Amino acid sequence: MAHPPTTRARARWHVDRATSLPEIWACIAVWAGLVGAWRLTGVCRAARAGVKEYLGTLPGLVVVYGGWALANGMISNVWRLDLVSLRWAPMSSMVLERFDHTCCVVRRSVAVIGGFLMSGISGDTTTASVEVLSPGEGAAITASLPPLSCGGISGAAAITVKESHSAAGQVLLLGGAYHSHNILSTVQLVDLATGVCTPQPPLLHMRAYLAAAQLPDGRVVCAGGVGGGSSAEVLVPPEQEAHTTAWTWTQLPNMTVARFDCSGCVMSDGRFAVLGGAGSISSCEALTLGDGAHWRPLPFMHDSRQGFACAAVAGCIIVAGGHHRQSAEAFDEALGRWLRLPHDLPYVGRGGMSSALL
Repeated sequence: MAHPPTTRARARWHVDRATSLPEIWACIAVWAGLVGAWRLTGVCRAARAGVKEYLGTLPGLVVVYGGWALANGMISNVWRLDLVSLRWAPMSSMVLERFDHTCCVVRRSVAVIGGFLMSGISGDTTTASVEVLSPGEGAAITASLPPLSCGGISGAAAITVKESHSAAGQVLLLGGAYHSHNILSTVQLVDLATGVCTPQPPLLHMRAYLAAAQLPDGRVVCAGGVGGGSSAEVLVPPEQEAHTTAWTWTQLPNMTVARFDCSGCVMSDGRFAVLGGAGSISSCEALTLGDGAHWRPLPFMHDSRQGFACAAVAGCIIVAGGHHRQSAEAFDEALGRWLRLPHDLPYVGRGGMSSALL
């Protein structure tokens, strides 16, 4: 059976096999990327139908609010950005009102892990609780998963482990902090079915409120964070002949500035992008890995952001919200520029939020 080409001829390959005008436009939208596809909707009715068909196959950006919303008190809302309509649709709220939590997609559900809980006059305290949001509008969130055996944690980063043998999936928890504000360098492999945390090789630096992502080849890269400054590191496998040796963390070149409460994602070309951070930072930069690993600046966001939602999809980076921010914008990798999205988040948040593609 013939396989489609992997170059830009891919668009032509699809067009040759399409059987209707909307199908042709859907194939063109695949090649055009997310922002290019949005622009194609204004060409004609067939283009609009084809583009919507393509956009409907993409995951939406799920934003798990945390902390306070101005004039709304503590919130636990969850909203999803529909990439067809570019509107925010409500999902079921979290059971617990928390902030500075982390989340990731595990087996088509969003696992919300840790964070701070309000505890009356005594202030707030970290939690070890885990909730799961099932896919689909109006899906229920349950608190039935066991708590983390390693205890309450906030400001950590969560990376999904690709495996199929566990009962409910596994997650890597990188860094974070305990309620006493002790910054951690720990890496825990969490079994969501039991809550059992198994220590892994620790980070080279203590980090909380860091940027982290998994590269296409399985390596995990992280940067910044409280305690981490401008440093970056990557989790790499052992040499080919050393099958029994554990993966280890290796130092990467420093970012141009120190960042914490920032966000990170992997771009379509494999670069690791780190965006924003505390201190009214709107700057962004991207790391090219390899023998000559190096950072290069990306265009500034329209708004400075910290503790915000971020995800990369279809040649585009989408960011939304953050501390005292309600706006949303998208970076088109092909155009090399940021574009404001037409609809803001429903609330202005005052606590760390988390996000995932679902």
